[in-house]
Amino acid sequence: MLEIENLTKRFDAVTAVAGLTLSVRQGEVLGFLGPNGAGKTTTMKMVTGFLTPDSGSVRVCGHDIGSDTLRAQAKIGYLPEGAPAYGEMTPREFLAFIAGARGLHGDAARAARDSAVAHTGLDGVMDRPIETLSKGFRRRVGLAQAILHDPDVLILDEPTDGLDPNQKHAVRELIRSIAARKTIVISTHMLEEVEAMCSRAVIINRGRLVADGTPAALAARAPGGRLDDLFRALTSTEEAAA
Repeated sequence: MLEIENLTKRFDAVTAVAGLTLSVRQGEVLGFLGPNGAGKTTTMKMVTGFLTPDSGSVRVCGHDIGSDTLRAQAKIGYLPEGAPAYGEMTPREFLAFIAGARGLHGDAARAARDSAVAHTGLDGVMDRPIETLSKGFRRRVGLAQAILHDPDVLILDEPTDGLDPNQKHAVRELIRSIAARKTIVISTHMLEEVEAMCSRAVIINRGRLVADGTPAALAARAPGGRLDDLFRALTSTEEAAA
């Protein structure tokens, strides 16, 4: 469903992503972990076609994101960092706009919107300008647009950022309910989110993959049997330099 091969991106003298190779199957929920500046967001932008790699390739459901961009992007639902939206629009207007951009119209658009709204709990704020909503509700609007067209691949950058505990629980339940028929990649710095939602986790540091396995298997590699212990060990300055 998602194939990343030798993906590399440099910004002047800084190599943000260095030869990253990774594949994710249908039914997997992959936790994409790394410290700030590890290359997580840069990788997601390349996977979704918003940033062109210096070398390497990405295939989404068999479509190359570079040479077959629109077909690849049609298979992707993307929640970017910060959940950008048109603040003057209401969620109802914004989701109608997204539906049209995704080729959905009439009854199909309304059905897709209603399903996304039900999954994300936006019913009470549908006619309020997005710029007046709390950070948590803006995040939920971003999540609603990502799942609106029922994509095969979901790329979620910090999906629970800004949400209260009840809202986080609802997002986790949503991801669990759709995981079997999709490929889901979740970038997060919260290890408890990976343990709660993900069937697999990878850790990157300085643009390179340094660990890959189930959360339990990775945790077992640490002397204390904790995922956060392994994360600190693999992303410390000393380990990165080695």
